[in-house]
Amino acid sequence: MIDREKKRLNMKRQWAKFIIVLLLYVAFLVWVKSWLGIIVIPFIFDAYITKKIRWHWWKEAEKPIRVLMSWVDAIIFALVAVYFINQFFFQNYVIPSSSLEKSLLTGDYLFVSKVSYGPRIPQTPLTMPLTQHTLPFFNVKSYIEWPHWDYRRVKGLGNVELNDIVVFNYPAGDTICNEPRYQAQDYYQLVYSIGYQIWSTQVTDSFDIRNLNRQEQYDLFKYIYAQGRRYIAANPNTFGDIASRPADRRENYVKRCVGLPGQTLEIKDRIVYLDGKPNKEPDNVQYSYRIELQPGIGTYDLIDRHDDLLKELGISQEDLYQLNTLGVMPLTKHAVEELRKRTDLVKTITINTEATVGDLYPLNQLTGWTRDNYGPVWIPKKGETVKLTMDNIAVYERPIRVYEGNDLEVKNGQIYINGQLATEYTFKMDYYWMMGDNRHNSADSRYWGFVPEDHIVGKPIFVWWSSDPDRKGFAGIRWSRVGKLVDKIK
Repeated sequence: MIDREKKRLNMKRQWAKFIIVLLLYVAFLVWVKSWLGIIVIPFIFDAYITKKIRWHWWKEAEKPIRVLMSWVDAIIFALVAVYFINQFFFQNYVIPSSSLEKSLLTGDYLFVSKVSYGPRIPQTPLTMPLTQHTLPFFNVKSYIEWPHWDYRRVKGLGNVELNDIVVFNYPAGDTICNEPRYQAQDYYQLVYSIGYQIWSTQVTDSFDIRNLNRQEQYDLFKYIYAQGRRYIAANPNTFGDIASRPADRRENYVKRCVGLPGQTLEIKDRIVYLDGKPNKEPDNVQYSYRIELQPGIGTYDLIDRHDDLLKELGISQEDLYQLNTLGVMPLTKHAVEELRKRTDLVKTITINTEATVGDLYPLNQLTGWTRDNYGPVWIPKKGETVKLTMDNIAVYERPIRVYEGNDLEVKNGQIYINGQLATEYTFKMDYYWMMGDNRHNSADSRYWGFVPEDHIVGKPIFVWWSSDPDRKGFAGIRWSRVGKLVDKIK
């Protein structure tokens, strides 16, 4: 009688658990709009009610198997939970470079919310949790490319807003050279530089590319790219195999969104203008300055005798290394003002006006744009149409062909999309323009172009840990940054 009563009470408890789990699971399916998950419900019912499947058969086994399987069960549960949480809710991200200094620092660990902009349904769902694209130690892919699902984003709490700091997949990371030395390098810039070197040996010094018409220029750059690709493919011992990565398996980057879909962006004398109006610069925006120290003062003297000043101004050893080797150093406006007061240390300090030309996006353009004077360029918006001409096709070719999956050709000065003559194109996705706050030391949209919406990962919420790579052990912990809200970094 007592056993029967206990059994009845236990079943009530099991039914209650089952109903709670079922409601949560159905709510999740409604959120992600994925009704394929209904096939899991009978298994949930069995786990709580019917118990026909022996889910924990190993608990009745001998001790060695029981102990081993208990560990296996715990590890599998943890991996599934981590995969689920990282995919739909949040993940950890560490700042690997100085492109956002001094807003976010190298060594900051960020809590990145997937819910803020809405999580993506995984395009490559079969992947090892806690890896992005490569298994550590084994140096092989950590994901299986089949099945591959089309891009779809679940509704989130909001959209990307102007000046948000955003984590996204690196757009130019769709193709890589598998040799470790080249994996982190922009494949397209590598192709272009090699192809250009090959081509330049084939022409005379008097050749001027500006004398070519637009079709001839387009054909020339196509030839340069082909030469670069052919050379890399013919030298696998140097570059490794050429591999591709789906959008959600590309490297994670973090930058500030300084241009939204539908806006026209232009950079004039380092200031970003949107639709003709200057955008607010980040509080800690940095530019490179040429610094001449007083006679007898060296970078090592600054480290040995003025470490407190360096800490106060946020000057790192990496910054000093640039000063020592290149004669320039990234500085905030505040740091410039303070260093100018230190006439005992600094003789002259002037902004570095030397601007790179030729490695900017798009590579095959002759506009004369530089990192400090760029554009204007219209940022594509979903559902809006741009007129296509030989003057702007270099800017929009990659979004049309690569990100939106069209066949694009240019013949006899005319543009063909999917075999049809095209004078305009209507975009299927929103695009964004991302830049680092360390403006002269940031590989950003000025170098690789637009960020499509299907590459957006999430929004950093706060810094949950921070350690200075220049200082080891306990002294390297930046306690003042732990818990810092990213939204307050303007």
